[in-house]
Amino acid sequence: MEYVSTRGGTRAVNFEGALLSGYASDGGLFMPQRIPSLDRDTLRRWSSLSYPGLVKELCSLFIPAELVPRNMLNELIDRAFSRFRHKDVVHLSRLKDGLNVLELWHGVTYAFKDLSLSCTGQFLQYFLEKKQQHVNIVVGTSGDTGSSAIESVRGQKNVDIFVLLPKGFCTQIQELQMTTVMEDNVHVFAAHGNSDEIDEPIKELFADVDFAGKYNLMSLNSINWSRIMVQIPHYFYAYFQCTPSLDTTPLPVVEIVVPTGGGGNITAGCIAQKMGLPIRLVTVVNSNDIIHRTVQHGDFSMAESVKATLASAMDIQEPYNVERILWLLSGSDGRLIKTLMEQFKVSKRLKLPEDLHRKLSETLGSCSASDEDIVGAMRRCWEENQYLLCPHSAVAAHYHYSQPHRPCSHPKFSCFSFLSSIPRCCLAPASAAKFQDAVLRANLVPQIPPEITALTAMETRSTPLERGQDWAHVLRGRIEAVAQQW
Repeated sequence: MEYVSTRGGTRAVNFEGALLSGYASDGGLFMPQRIPSLDRDTLRRWSSLSYPGLVKELCSLFIPAELVPRNMLNELIDRAFSRFRHKDVVHLSRLKDGLNVLELWHGVTYAFKDLSLSCTGQFLQYFLEKKQQHVNIVVGTSGDTGSSAIESVRGQKNVDIFVLLPKGFCTQIQELQMTTVMEDNVHVFAAHGNSDEIDEPIKELFADVDFAGKYNLMSLNSINWSRIMVQIPHYFYAYFQCTPSLDTTPLPVVEIVVPTGGGGNITAGCIAQKMGLPIRLVTVVNSNDIIHRTVQHGDFSMAESVKATLASAMDIQEPYNVERILWLLSGSDGRLIKTLMEQFKVSKRLKLPEDLHRKLSETLGSCSASDEDIVGAMRRCWEENQYLLCPHSAVAAHYHYSQPHRPCSHPKFSCFSFLSSIPRCCLAPASAAKFQDAVLRANLVPQIPPEITALTAMETRSTPLERGQDWAHVLRGRIEAVAQQW
């Protein structure tokens, strides 16, 4: 299994090469040269596996045994999930009116990114220890990625991590989960800008191939293929939990609704679909609706500004993983993707070619939700189930509640009053405990775990990045200073 750039301008690399990279040197993103295809027998066999079991099977398809022996791969994944609070790692809550909520947030930071980053951190440590190598990880976050990335590598002697957070655009809890970490290898920058703006200096550093090479820069944002890979099991687990039967021909379809920001999770869904999993995908966004407009109208164009919403981790206008989806749908046409992405970089506007837009709209459904829609879904879910949704999960629930329903008598779903014509699963990317303001906005009472409450009394540390400063220059300086200590 080798990995190639979506823009077709670099040589293929193995999994280790893709893991230890950020962007490919031509500006593209790494993708598998070939997507494995799964047959019905494999799906039947996998249907009884636990979530960690599915992660092991799927990762083994993308990480050859000659790079990581299978017994070691299994051990790394077990180690990654050892800090999760739920015995099943992820959990499906079956609620009223056919609302299935797949809780992906039982990790250390109460966000779904713990799933992929805990594994990626273990893979990274495995290769670094073998090579006695040091890397500098540079991460931009809209809220949850930063804390999950920090937790995956904090205290590791062969890693330094540099995290840029958008000051004022994260919740207080999200920010504290980053700024209260005091390990020497963790460097947090509080930038006075939005999540798209903090991506710019990071892109600049990775585009400087000499600098990136000299200081072994890598990323743990979802530009990193490993992040996408470990999210593919979400879809298999959701499917097996929600499908009525695997004994029919053709196999039944399950609709999976995916709250979307940078597009990494929905990219994983598209790959699962291409592997042969019979799922229908719906990408749901907040008022920053570039992906929704792209699916509906082929209009991949930025709005004038990023809108601050209750679902703050999705306040993104440049969802870079759309490039991966377009590459998949174009038949791996690197030349076309390079042309399209360079056009977007210059003008921030792009009209998809008609054929590519048709394939995209056949692959994905889409929906956008306002803050009022989010609050309404949170309130309805609580009133019907006494179940708190985070605002991102509520974007998916809003889509569910807006769909027509019909009675269902299938025994597996007998507790539901209604169900749409096919089972539907809404992915829940974070716990409501991280979004107290949104819970209060819905006139509900936050439920706050003690480890979250404790953050407010802890010492904090971060470096401010003010408007007008050259943020890339500041980052370079810190990375160079840290490197001198080695």
